[in-house]
Amino acid sequence: MKSSGYLKMALSILYHSKIRSWLTIIGIVIGIASVVTILSISDSMSADMKERMSEFDLTVITITPGYSKASSVMGPPGMGGGSFTDAELTKKDIRAIKLIGNISYIDGRISGSDNTVSFMGESASLSITGVDPQVWQYMSTYNLESGRMLDPADNNVAVIGYSVAHEIFDNQISVNRIVKINGKSVRIVGILEDGEDDNAVYMPIDAAVGIITDAENEVYDSIVVQVNDVNNVKATKEEIETKLMISRNVMNENDRDFTVSDSLSMADTVTEMLSSISLFLGAIAGVSLVVGSVGIANTMFTSVMEKTKEIGTMKAIGATNKDILMIFVFNSGMVGFVGGLIGIILSVILTYIMGPLLGLSMSIAPSLAVEGISLAVLIGVVSGIIPAYNASKMKPVDALRYE
Repeated sequence: MKSSGYLKMALSILYHSKIRSWLTIIGIVIGIASVVTILSISDSMSADMKERMSEFDLTVITITPGYSKASSVMGPPGMGGGSFTDAELTKKDIRAIKLIGNISYIDGRISGSDNTVSFMGESASLSITGVDPQVWQYMSTYNLESGRMLDPADNNVAVIGYSVAHEIFDNQISVNRIVKINGKSVRIVGILEDGEDDNAVYMPIDAAVGIITDAENEVYDSIVVQVNDVNNVKATKEEIETKLMISRNVMNENDRDFTVSDSLSMADTVTEMLSSISLFLGAIAGVSLVVGSVGIANTMFTSVMEKTKEIGTMKAIGATNKDILMIFVFNSGMVGFVGGLIGIILSVILTYIMGPLLGLSMSIAPSLAVEGISLAVLIGVVSGIIPAYNASKMKPVDALRYE
């Protein structure tokens, strides 16, 4: 018998057991739709995360005062070693790491919140960041709407975010306008593009020391380091930790009073978390596929029992064991195929609905759809192989006598 004959017979069996077959197909539909939708969400989240991470400079390493083991692995606070919140970063720390080979730029920064920024009779409370104007423009990944970045010769000037310039005050601030920060006049030399740290106010660190309350010369709230290549970040981070422990006379890990973090490690951690969540959800969805495969096996065993006399008749008129086996294998494969196809259609509908709700651009890749249908057919064939084998081994005389 040709393959077309097997397919025709399989479709006939599927058609004449409609209710039972469709109840079985529903299990496959739910399983495939769940797995494909979860994988689609996972792919969309990963793509979205990669797009967001591409906006960050993954060659940046940040040093901050105080240390907790838990914070170094993005865990909950209070789970690690001691925390030294009164520790300071100074010029000595910059000198200690300045000679590390892979470092391109080092920027000691200070910051202060609740600073009063006044413009044309209005005031707002904003955070101020003091940066080294000699290196900040080279380390920054921001785009400007107008004006320029900070120059080494700048003093009482600032670069502000889009919201500060256009939204916080009734009157918009333009380049070269004067604002007052904590009572001191500051000229605006640059405005960042929309979405580029909108509420920021960046100033030369020497000027910021005279404006930010409790700020001191050569004492920093953070030290930002830019590495020459993303592949050198891990090694450079470890070397920075070693140099600072020596410089700060720290003898063991529990006595550390500084934290070194990098964007690359955080990106890797987020990616691993997304993969773990997707794997967990996929495993849960996979349970429905197991249930569906059991349903297919049960349906096939029942079909074999119902078709026992027909099997005997076919064998009596010349059908071989292979013919009987292939008919029932095609039948179970058809159940899987139909379930997989409907499952893919359902997952397309689900992703269309869930995409806007999750704020993701979601779509099902053609390769994922093909893999989903192939998986459903495979489950169908594997689940039906034993009932099909049992049917093929029936003796014609016994089958014809079956009541």
